[in-house]
Amino acid sequence: MLPQLEKLEAEFPDELVIVGVHSAKFPGERPGGSLRSAVQRNRIQHPVVNDADFQIWQEYSVRAWPTLMFLDPSGMVIGKHEGEAPADALIAAVRDLITQYEQHGMIDRTPIDALQQEQRPETDLAFPGNVLPDAQSNRLFIADSGHNRILITDLSGEVLNVVGSGERGYADGAIDQARFDQPQGCIVDGNTLYVADTGNGSIRAVDLDSNTVTTVAGTGEQGLGVPEAGPATQTGLRSPWDLAIHQGSLYISMAGTHQIWQLDLDAGSIEPYAGDGVEAIRDGDRLRAWLAQPSGLSIENGRLYFADSETSAIRFVELPPGDQVQTLVGTGLFDFGDIDGIGDQARLQHPIGLATHDGTVYVADSYNHRIKRLDPESRRVESWLGNGVPELVDGSDADVSFDEPSGLGIAGTVLYIADTNNHAIRIADLETGSVSTLDIRFPG
Repeated sequence: MLPQLEKLEAEFPDELVIVGVHSAKFPGERPGGSLRSAVQRNRIQHPVVNDADFQIWQEYSVRAWPTLMFLDPSGMVIGKHEGEAPADALIAAVRDLITQYEQHGMIDRTPIDALQQEQRPETDLAFPGNVLPDAQSNRLFIADSGHNRILITDLSGEVLNVVGSGERGYADGAIDQARFDQPQGCIVDGNTLYVADTGNGSIRAVDLDSNTVTTVAGTGEQGLGVPEAGPATQTGLRSPWDLAIHQGSLYISMAGTHQIWQLDLDAGSIEPYAGDGVEAIRDGDRLRAWLAQPSGLSIENGRLYFADSETSAIRFVELPPGDQVQTLVGTGLFDFGDIDGIGDQARLQHPIGLATHDGTVYVADSYNHRIKRLDPESRRVESWLGNGVPELVDGSDADVSFDEPSGLGIAGTVLYIADTNNHAIRIADLETGSVSTLDIRFPG
């Protein structure tokens, strides 16, 4: 709902006050520092209350995320809406209410000067969401999500090029003029870089020879409802998060519809590949399976592995000719924790990113601030890197710390980690467990 609320704030800057209430599902979302980072990362303009104990949730009899409560100028509840709502309908409803209360002299347009917006850190990276190393070309693609751009560096961190002007928006063209909105996952195919432009609900293609950006799927705006199969550039996408490529098809984790979609790059058509749109966990036939905010993707041995974030699960769907979804770790929407073990005994907390290498799945267990390893054959999960404290500390094994790590990528024996709330890229040696922070070096 954040894009819709942003449009409301722009339409009624003097008449409407929006107050966000953060009633966190996951323990990892409850600390004030985590909430502050989320407010900064999502560019939230209005104040947000940390309802860590669900007091406001209970007083207003809330039952679902998201819920909109409408209060009149005297503070009385006059309406409630559960679930998402299109911006146009909300704008029309608020305009009618303003007209009604204006007639009674109840609209107060006095500025609220005491409210100050949370400022983003002035760092080389801002909330990097994902990272893609390419050992063959000695390149590293960093989704510098908070700066609305993609950095291209060599594997040692020297910046070679920048994709995107850095201005938030939606525009194709030359890479220094193109605009993105919180890009996340990337995948490279030859000299084309595909980008999940999450905030714009689009998939963008970057021609690394001509240095130009085009849109290959999506309309530039977040879609509503569950989109239907059709021409890729005419289909509204909902929060495309990560990408994988296999035999001419681009696979997209569509977090907003709880599905994985398939884009035929030659035909320019797009359709669901796994999940029927129900937010839950159910295995079986890929088009009848239930997923819950699928995020990170990785392909190995005929399987498309994905982090199913809202069920704190790691699952896979078979690539053609297979058609089954199977869960390795995770049991339900409200089953989460920080427990090593085998299969249903193990617990993760909102994993976002993953990478596969030599039969091992590496997991960014985001809200536990750890990197874990999963053996897909035995379903054994073990903590590998991170002490669970949201800080930035280099070192080895459990002595190191991260702050909500997200995207992962592997080149050779090196694991690259987008350490989102630390505004850093960390590198871990797969053999020794030694972790350091990548030095990002701009020209000049």
